[in-house]
Amino acid sequence: MATRPHLFSNVPVFLAASALEEMQRIVVAIEATAKLPAYREAVLSWAPEIAQRDFGPVGALMGYDFHLDADGPKLIEVNTNAGGAFLNALLARAQKACCSEVDRALIGPRDDRFEASVVTMFTDEWRRQRESGSPRRIAIVDDRTEEQYLYPEFVLARQLLLKDGVEAVIGDASELRYDGGRLRLDGDEIDLVYNRLVDFALDGPEHTALRAAYRDGAVVVTPNPHNHALFSSKRNLTLLSDPAALEAFGLPLEMRSQLAGIPRTTLVTPDNSNAAWQSRKDMFFKPLSGHGSKAVYRGDKVTKGVWAEIARGGYVAQAFATPGQRMIEIDGAPAPRKMDVRLYTYDGQVLLAAARLYQGQTTNFRTPGGGFAPVLIV
Repeated sequence: MATRPHLFSNVPVFLAASALEEMQRIVVAIEATAKLPAYREAVLSWAPEIAQRDFGPVGALMGYDFHLDADGPKLIEVNTNAGGAFLNALLARAQKACCSEVDRALIGPRDDRFEASVVTMFTDEWRRQRESGSPRRIAIVDDRTEEQYLYPEFVLARQLLLKDGVEAVIGDASELRYDGGRLRLDGDEIDLVYNRLVDFALDGPEHTALRAAYRDGAVVVTPNPHNHALFSSKRNLTLLSDPAALEAFGLPLEMRSQLAGIPRTTLVTPDNSNAAWQSRKDMFFKPLSGHGSKAVYRGDKVTKGVWAEIARGGYVAQAFATPGQRMIEIDGAPAPRKMDVRLYTYDGQVLLAAARLYQGQTTNFRTPGGGFAPVLIV
C-alpha cells in the first residue's frame, strides 16, 4: 500500500439489486451471442490467424465494465484479462471482517467460496482442452511481472492456488522456453498459463515460446487469443450494439433488447471521419488494438492533431455513456468521484463485482480517494 496509495478507495459503492440484475442480463446476452455461428464467423473475419482455432477454454476471469446513469447500466467494454479480481476478493473479506452486517450485501463468493470458484475455474479450463485430470503447475504470466501495478494480485493468485495444493509460479513471458513439445519456466514444465498479457495475439518477439506452445496445443492458455477475438475486440461492439446485425445473426428478440444497454458503437474510417468529427462531442474514441485506457479520447477533449490520427482509421466511436458518481470525503470536504462497475465472470456466471472510483477521462489508480471499492447491494 505504501507504493500504491490509490489502489483501494476507503468507501464502498451501493448498487440497486435491479441494476445488478440488468448487468447480469447483458452478460448473459453477450455470452449467448458469442455462441452463434454467424456472429463467430463475423468477428473471426477480422481476428488474427492465431485466434481462429478454438482449443476449448472460454476465458478465465472475464471482466464486463459498466457505467451507470439515469437510464440504467451501460456496458462500455469487455476484457479478457481483467485485473483486480483477487485484490477485490481480499477487499471483500476485509469488508466482512470490519462490518459483518453487510456480508449479505456483498456480490459474489467471498472467503473460501471465491477460492473454490477460482480453483474450479482453472480445472474446468484445463478439462475443456484436455478432457480429464487437472493442471499440475500453473504459471501466472505477464511482461516484467514485478513492475506491473497489479503485481500484488499475482502474488495473491499464486497463494490461493498453492493453498489448494496446485503448484503455481509467477513468470515473465520472455523467460518461457518451448522445446521437445513442452513449455517450461526455469526448467519446470508448465501445464496451464494464466495469461495476463496485453499482447492479445502473442505477436511480440518476447512471446515466441508461448505463441508456439499455444499454436501446438502443448499448453492450456487462458484467456487466449480466441477468447479475446470472440469477446474483447473493440470492433465487436459495432455488432453487439447493432440490433439489425443481431437479428441477422439469429439472436432472439428478448436478448436483443437486453443488449440495448450497449452504447451504439461504429467503426471510424477515412470515409466517415468528417461525420464523426461533427458528432464527436457525444462520443468516446477507442483504438481497435488498445488496452486499458491507453489512447482513449473523449470527443469533446480531442485536439485537431489527435483527430488526424483517429481519422485515418483503427478506432471505434462509442456513444458517450455518463459514468456514475460517488461522493467521498477528502480532507474533511465532500468531493465527487466518477465510478464504473466491473463484473468478474466465468462462463457467463458472476464470481465477483467491484467498483472503480476515479477522476479524469478514464479509470486510473492515481486519484486521491479513488481505486477499487467493494460493491454492496441495496
